[in-house]
Amino acid sequence: MTTALVPLHYVALGGRGPEDVVADPEGRVLTGMEDGRILRLRHLGDPDTARLETLADTGGRPLGLELLPDGALLVCDAERGLLRVEPGGAVHVLADSVAGERLRFCSNVVALADGSVYFTVSSRRHPLDHWIGDIVEHSGSGRLLRLAPDASAPEILLDGLQFANGLAPSADGSFLVIAETGACRLTRYHLTGPRAGRAEPFAELPGMPDNLWREGPDGPVWVALAGPRVPPLDLLHRAPAAVRRTAARAAVHAPFRPGGTIGVMALNDDGTVVHRLTRRRSGFRMVTSVCRAGRHLVLGSLWEPGVAVCALPAVR
Repeated sequence: MTTALVPLHYVALGGRGPEDVVADPEGRVLTGMEDGRILRLRHLGDPDTARLETLADTGGRPLGLELLPDGALLVCDAERGLLRVEPGGAVHVLADSVAGERLRFCSNVVALADGSVYFTVSSRRHPLDHWIGDIVEHSGSGRLLRLAPDASAPEILLDGLQFANGLAPSADGSFLVIAETGACRLTRYHLTGPRAGRAEPFAELPGMPDNLWREGPDGPVWVALAGPRVPPLDLLHRAPAAVRRTAARAAVHAPFRPGGTIGVMALNDDGTVVHRLTRRRSGFRMVTSVCRAGRHLVLGSLWEPGVAVCALPAVR
């Protein structure tokens, strides 16, 4: 059942593009900005008392974030690769290439209990500034990578993904859920069991999934829908590669403004939809991330200069 996404207020962040939002155990929210800052946001439930502090500056463009038990932060930086930010703000590069190729569009990251780090690369053909070109071209050049404990370089686990984006582990750690933005779907990648190393469809979605966030070890996986499914785009994706490449070249030079329909979803590990929240004619556009912080949902956006705070939906 679809219910209304109810915005309560907006918190400006003095910059643009809080692309991913993640909540820590104390209900504070971390996000990365277009100018390279990593921010921690407090007291978002009340716009008059909301506070922000700068934790670090990556010197690049931070996207997906993952909090570690020791207080450090893993960061997918679209310009610098996979980073680790220490609690004091020091920034270390964990990986900036794979198989001799520069990592230029790392997107989202998770760390598992065995010390393995899994992360996505959205596109090998288009940089972040031209992300729409990959969506139009349907290049299938996204990847899932793994950096093993003590490894000096990541390994490629999956190739051919359609704009690989958000990433979340299952509650038992037996599989990963991968958002394929360009295909409007979630994909399951098995980590254990007889199907280990194989991928299969997990859920078809009514829009383009972006970042994923698991609400605690037993909670659902939240999915931000950056935009609705576009039937003409689905049709274009069935056209010959040369046609798609031509359309992509035009798309990256055309003016872009996201539409006013936004949405988020939450799914259980069996793919059952727990929540589906939407809003039409929203002033807050292009939702690229969502997390729960206390009694609220917090929305991030590649487009907006702040975050939106929304009402938490009723338990179903």
